Amino acid sequence: MVHFLHPMLWPRGLVLPNAQEDPLGHCMVQEEASPHSLFAICLDVLIAHLEKWCSERPDGTLCLPEYWCFPQEIADKFLERLAWQGKLTDRTAGIFQGKQMSLKRLKIQKAKLSAAAFTRAFCHHKLVDVDAASVDPELPAPDIIHGLGSNAWIRENLQCLVLDSASAPENSRLPTLGQFTGVHTLSVANVSFWSEDLVSVSQLPNLESLDISNTHVTDISALLTCKNRLRSFTMHYLKCLAMSNSQILAVIRQLNRLRHLDISDHGQLRSNLAFHLLQQEEILPELVSLDISGGTDVTDAAVESFLRQRPEMRFVGLLSTDAGYSDFFMTKQGLKVAGGANMSQISESLSRYRSRSCFLKEALYRLFTETLSLHTIMPTVLKLVVIGMRNHPLDLPVQFTASACILNLIHQDLARGMPVRLLSEAICLLLKAMKNFPYYQQLQKNCLLFLTSSRILVDVPFDRFDVAKLVLGWLCRRENPKMQTMAVSITSVLALKLSPKEKDQLQEELILAVKELLAIARQKTTENLNDVTFLFTLNALWNLTDECPSACKYFIANDGLSVIIQVLETFSESVIQNKVLGLLNNVAEVRELASALMTEDLMGHIVSLLHSENIEVSFFAAGVVAHLTCDRQHWLSRDRQRNDLLQDLHLTMQNWPSSQCKMSALVTYRSFKPLYLLLGNFSQPEVQLWALWAMHHVCSKNPSKYCKLLVEEGGLQLICDIQEHGQTSAQVRQMAASILGDFRMHFTGYQRPPQLQGPF
Repeated sequence: MVHFLHPMLWPRGLVLPNAQEDPLGHCMVQEEASPHSLFAICLDVLIAHLEKWCSERPDGTLCLPEYWCFPQEIADKFLERLAWQGKLTDRTAGIFQGKQMSLKRLKIQKAKLSAAAFTRAFCHHKLVDVDAASVDPELPAPDIIHGLGSNAWIRENLQCLVLDSASAPENSRLPTLGQFTGVHTLSVANVSFWSEDLVSVSQLPNLESLDISNTHVTDISALLTCKNRLRSFTMHYLKCLAMSNSQILAVIRQLNRLRHLDISDHGQLRSNLAFHLLQQEEILPELVSLDISGGTDVTDAAVESFLRQRPEMRFVGLLSTDAGYSDFFMTKQGLKVAGGANMSQISESLSRYRSRSCFLKEALYRLFTETLSLHTIMPTVLKLVVIGMRNHPLDLPVQFTASACILNLIHQDLARGMPVRLLSEAICLLLKAMKNFPYYQQLQKNCLLFLTSSRILVDVPFDRFDVAKLVLGWLCRRENPKMQTMAVSITSVLALKLSPKEKDQLQEELILAVKELLAIARQKTTENLNDVTFLFTLNALWNLTDECPSACKYFIANDGLSVIIQVLETFSESVIQNKVLGLLNNVAEVRELASALMTEDLMGHIVSLLHSENIEVSFFAAGVVAHLTCDRQHWLSRDRQRNDLLQDLHLTMQNWPSSQCKMSALVTYRSFKPLYLLLGNFSQPEVQLWALWAMHHVCSKNPSKYCKLLVEEGGLQLICDIQEHGQTSAQVRQMAASILGDFRMHFTGYQRPPQLQGPF
């Protein structure tokens, strides 16, 4: 019936960063806070209902209706979004067979496809751009190349091919890439690519950009074949290279057209190639971008000297080096630096190295240190952290450090300036990290800390059922008291967001959670410790039992009544009494449990609290009395006691202020249905009066919600019937009229349904 509404949990206005001080952040907030484009929404709807629209071939693949035809640009975007959502499979790839789709750009990163499905679905299209980075091992790089090579048009016209991290059978060789004569951009990072393959690739007549990072190449001399064409060359962590520094530099020196060079090193390699490159004069005259992150012996002076000789330089990568800290790098206009000296360099590192975990870890660590005492809203940085987490879901150092950075970026009121959509993505990735690393306690703690933010719990959309399962699991662990306190706090709020149906699906977790919460309440009461954990525990019990008969049964079965009596005997604060009585209201609503509440000790406390000078305490105590006295079957041998209670209830309500009064406790209802059961008992006007008083109180405080609820649940008709019933008492009739008057005031344009009879 009634649940506790956590204080300070209403939606907050979005605070935009200053456009002059932080233009990127301002644009990021506007972008993330804006609705998705109509085009993107249409694609999402189509993807969500793909099975409905499509027919099925005998082999199980999907087929579009024969009259459907997608233009090329729409088909490209549709495929990209299908893959990004993780829904591109052998079955769904079938819609790209035939001529209804016309693909030009194939972006299938991380897709799970078989080689046969890839060939059938995509290799007959006139593709000019193929990005198959990190595809599932079921689709190895040799099969991708074979499939694309089976189309003569693709062999001549394919311009861009990205095979990063595509798998290959052990000790296997790639089919010749030299057959794709139109390719100008090729990336084979983290692929089984050898020096012999480089010889073949270097002969491509249009090759301008090449990435051979972390491959088996031992000799790069073949690059001299394309020295007049190559504009961008990346050889990050080329661990098998068997050439001396002087031999490597002799090749690089002849790449006169090169504008981007990446010779960055993994931390384990510790090469000094960058140091020797910086000493070279009159080398790479057209260079505008140089990445030497991870290089040894790299100093500010050496890098500064190199850059002064090349005033057109626009980027330099210096992360994990000793360079980037002088004033030159802080003041040089037009130069972007990926490093760790300040937030600007760290942000550039997060952006540049989003796919390289070795550098991403370093950048995240620097970010964590830099944001320990952050007081500035930085949505752009949060977005970069989220992208890094998404790209490396199984890398524990990345996930752990990123979770710590997110906490720094949203702590205190900083979350208010973060767009809801961005926060939603962050929480989804943190939950994935909790599942991937269930035994890494500090990561779990970071994720729980993130969830304690009221902005996150209330305003941000995420799978609250899934979160509830995880949090209730942590609630029952006793290995870390601080984490248990966080779990109790989160549970007290999450319980408000779970529907009765979802609670029913959490039976196993509920049994353990109610038992653990009662144990915490008993311990705190024994210690006479009225702390925040105790208050959150009572809130959690109140909210978990709201319209959840099973939770109420677990409460009774685990000796919850003795705990509650102990609480009432130990603490006299009204805030605690309210929480206890709210919980008892929920239990009293379950008719088969009502008799369990009718003990002499408990009823003595309830009657005493009924006469409390605090209107909230008296109101909640009256609710318990109303529910317990409603059913005569529980009072067959105690009818006089029942009549005394009803008379006491009536006299108490006469002393209450108007039902439109303000109460400090936030009374909220998920549904009025438990109250409707009280309204039908005309032999007990006291019970009817309490139910109507409660309904009028919330309707007067939040008419848009509760007047609408009256209509949706049929309560408006019921109140009209009560007003016209011959046995209705004058006070009940008057209270019913007040509710109908409020309804009429706030819904003047409401069209009365034909079945609704009676004046209102």
